[in-house]
Amino acid sequence: MLAKTPAIPLPSSGPTPAAQRTAFLNDTTLRDGEQAPGVAFTRREKIEIAEALCAAGVPEIEAGTPAMGDDEIETIRSIVSLNLPMRVMAWCRMNEADLMAAVAAGVRIVNVSIPTSDKQLAGKLGKDRAWALGKVGEMVAFARKLGFEVAVGGEDASRADPDFLCRIAEVAKAAGAFRFRLADTLGVLEPFGTCALVRRVAAATDLELEFHAHDDLGLATANTLAAVMGGARHCSVTVAGIGERAGNAALEEVAVALRQTARAETGIQPAALGPLAELVSHAAGRPVPRGKAIVGADIFTHESGIHVSGLLKDRATYEALNPEVLGRGHKVVLGKHSGLQAVEKALADMGLTVDADRGRVILAQVRAFAQRTKANVSPEMLMRFYQDSFSGAALRLRRAAMEGAR
Repeated sequence: MLAKTPAIPLPSSGPTPAAQRTAFLNDTTLRDGEQAPGVAFTRREKIEIAEALCAAGVPEIEAGTPAMGDDEIETIRSIVSLNLPMRVMAWCRMNEADLMAAVAAGVRIVNVSIPTSDKQLAGKLGKDRAWALGKVGEMVAFARKLGFEVAVGGEDASRADPDFLCRIAEVAKAAGAFRFRLADTLGVLEPFGTCALVRRVAAATDLELEFHAHDDLGLATANTLAAVMGGARHCSVTVAGIGERAGNAALEEVAVALRQTARAETGIQPAALGPLAELVSHAAGRPVPRGKAIVGADIFTHESGIHVSGLLKDRATYEALNPEVLGRGHKVVLGKHSGLQAVEKALADMGLTVDADRGRVILAQVRAFAQRTKANVSPEMLMRFYQDSFSGAALRLRRAAMEGAR
């Protein structure tokens, strides 16, 4: 395992972190997250999400895209007016109109984005590398004259020439930018390639580096951790990974994974992650999958008899992430894969005891019910099975089982 990276301070205009940070999360739920198909936050929802992100310890957010129009501008202004102890930035294209819209939105920080791959430069804009370098120098300087702190976003950096990315970083810094974002816009990278790319750019510039991942290959979180290993100290994330197409790197996954693997500390409050995901999920109209890492309802729920038996004896046998860190606990449910110990434990929690033979009869009923209904057994149904275990039919099942054992 690599040693933990040395702590670095927040940029001068940022808040004092609640905890020592070695990686900084820039949450873009209100910008890239809202670009998910069918998602449209109201102004009230955006304000509530911004407040919840701040309460969770997020040091920086992208509050939106001012160029979308007056309603977006007023929403961003509303968030800025809260004076939350976090950096509030706006996303802009590399042009004057977008920057003037950001002025109207009242932000102090902008991320100005430009395509960096030859494919996007030519295909989208009909331009070349020389034009891009000139535009970066011109627009960063213009934004600085407007009083903004400026981060430069390299769209499609994962498909760009690394040497050209280094040139963009050089020009951006000379014009007054403080950070350069490497965006895996189409989600084409894997962790080894991510680490190598970030390391290559980090060796050529002392600009702060940010990595923006997309999850098209299911690798957004892994790529973000790899970017930190390569030298990025800023990670672009969204709550529950919401975003365009397959989404972005999930805030909760990146924060907890960096901490669990001792790669970095983000200062995010783990216990706030579940409620935060529920808030965003409700506003987006997208339920959190029950098995979603870190925030899913079932991630500490156990049915398998082998697992339950181990947990009841020693939690460390099947626990790598302590649920208490997230303000949660283990839960045992009864289903097709349950064992006798799980049944005995569930009954004991209800103040009931059974001998092993009767327990096996109940277990058989549990498994049959789960297979028939494809559902877990509720406490009410378990009580019914317990009461049925005293019936004549149940006793005959017990005797048959005992005779078979002989």
